[in-house]
Amino acid sequence: MAVAIVTGASKGLGRALAHALAGRGWDLVLDARTAEVLEEAAAEVRAAHGTRVVALPGDVRDAGHRRELVAAARGLGGLDLLVNNASALGAAPLVRLAEQPLEGLREALETNVVAVLGLVREGLPSLRESGAGTVVVVSSDAAVEAYGAWGGYGASKAAADHLAAVLAVEEPGLRVWAVDPGDMETDLYAAAEPEGAGGRPAPETVVPGFLALLDGRPASGRYGVAGSVPDSGSVPGSGSVPGSGSVPGSVESVR
Repeated sequence: MAVAIVTGASKGLGRALAHALAGRGWDLVLDARTAEVLEEAAAEVRAAHGTRVVALPGDVRDAGHRRELVAAARGLGGLDLLVNNASALGAAPLVRLAEQPLEGLREALETNVVAVLGLVREGLPSLRESGAGTVVVVSSDAAVEAYGAWGGYGASKAAADHLAAVLAVEEPGLRVWAVDPGDMETDLYAAAEPEGAGGRPAPETVVPGFLALLDGRPASGRYGVAGSVPDSGSVPGSGSVPGSGSVPGSVESVR
């Protein structure tokens, strides 16, 4: 049975991906900071799909927590897929760089970059043993486009993208994808721009794009996943980065 770790899995995209993977028979290790909400999500996934689901509340910035996540995956049989979905904005609501709190930027870099590498390093032996080891780094248009007030968050996501690209070179036996999910109605976006909340696509609309990547296993790279998303203009996460090629299954290469 395939095993995945999904961080930031208590709600939003992480919770939607957990349901989709469990629906395909995957066993899961789920992470989020709020224990009660995470356990509620895990119980919902177990009840709906009948797969094994381990819920481990904690902060991905904590090395001990990262070790626990990988150990739990090994307890389920190994680690085939690592989805780095947990993110920090660095300021909520977002602010211009002139007002960006440096401590907030450190938090975004620690969560969106350092913790990602830490979890990858912890899981690498099991990912290599899998035969189909895959690392997903959830990205954003803000990593590649200059949007006012998204500088701190965008810088952290750009660093995560580059980390994923180098990891792909260094670990050719793995698939490593930086994935831009497009604009979604999530708590993160509502915190980033409260006045923009409402009317955006649900996270579930982009899940088929993630599944298409898993099915097609295209080369490591940066991809945008398309759901039934109306054109929302030039905003972070809108999937507006020009593509350089396409892969079947509503997945567009944007590397």
